[in-house]
Amino acid sequence: MKLTEIFKKNTYSLSFEVFPPKTDDVYDSVKTATEKIAKLSPAFMSVTYGAGGGTSRYTLDIARGVKEQFGVESLAHLTCVSSTRDTVKERIAAFKAAGIENVMALRGDIPKGMENADRSTWHYRHAVELVRELKESGDFCIGGACYPEVHPESGSQSEDIRYLWEKVEAGCDFLTTQMFFDNNLLYNYLYKIREAGIIVPVIAGIMPITNGKQVERAIKLSGSFMPQRFKMLVDKFGSDPEAMKQAGIAYATDQIIDLFANGVTNVHVYSMNKPDVAAAIQKNLSSIIGKNA
Repeated sequence: MKLTEIFKKNTYSLSFEVFPPKTDDVYDSVKTATEKIAKLSPAFMSVTYGAGGGTSRYTLDIARGVKEQFGVESLAHLTCVSSTRDTVKERIAAFKAAGIENVMALRGDIPKGMENADRSTWHYRHAVELVRELKESGDFCIGGACYPEVHPESGSQSEDIRYLWEKVEAGCDFLTTQMFFDNNLLYNYLYKIREAGIIVPVIAGIMPITNGKQVERAIKLSGSFMPQRFKMLVDKFGSDPEAMKQAGIAYATDQIIDLFANGVTNVHVYSMNKPDVAAAIQKNLSSIIGKNA
């Protein structure tokens, strides 16, 4: 099933993201965690690709397994920044052969050593090029990323929205946001992109912060604004692992409830391969989304 069919239902949906193992020796533990999350019967599960496509061989296996074994629709990520045209075509063909209908088209993080390289020699410089290739290659439902707090490489939000419009025009069927911790940032952003003519579904991406170390990592990865309310939570509970986990789940749950109440019906949780976190959030929302965790 294409994810756009889920979004058309206009009911509250909760989905989760998992990431493949970086090395073979932890594959079994990641597979077990993925299966536990799949058993929660989320609206769908996304499977990341890894910087530079380093875990690409696992992405397809996990995405296919989630769909075939558990009946959960999957969204396979595909990045292109360090790939050749031929490599991307091979991966697209593999997705088609495996029956993968939903693909998240991303440029991906620039690998170390490529930061100062001559970009004119790259086969792909922007995600929009991958979106066009997917559109031409098959009947995929294509997702793209968007940034309520502006992409780190954009000069301004207006420039960022202009590039986003180009991705949608090229064939993006829906968008998923980068993590954010202040819902007002999303509401303001949605107003601006709707004014710009971007009307595809936007899925809110929520990252539950369940240990203090994640805060620094989240800021480094996304530059996310941390509201004072959230900073106080981390200051108070960050040194107590169990308390921080409970508080982080509660904060994420509160964000999601507020999103649902304000008309954002689809939320994607960056669950970091943690079935207990995914299950706790789903349980907190069980009467709202109609799931019995």
